[in-house]
Amino acid sequence: MIGTVVLALGLVLIVEGLVLALAPTRIEDALRLLAAMPAETRRLIGFGALALGVLLLALARSLGA
Repeated sequence: MIGTVVLALGLVLIVEGLVLALAPTRIEDALRLLAAMPAETRRLIGFGALALGVLLLALARSLGA
């Protein structure tokens, strides 16, 4: 269980690091876009991402990963 959490955290850090290293100005643009959105819209996007993540984890577990 702990190994899976560490693996997931490592994968997130790799993806985040790649985005920041390869496209830093795109991140700034995305942050400006997010700042311009209403809080409720950002909250809905967050819940959508959370739900998608849970579904992907459930799918991975069911496939035996």
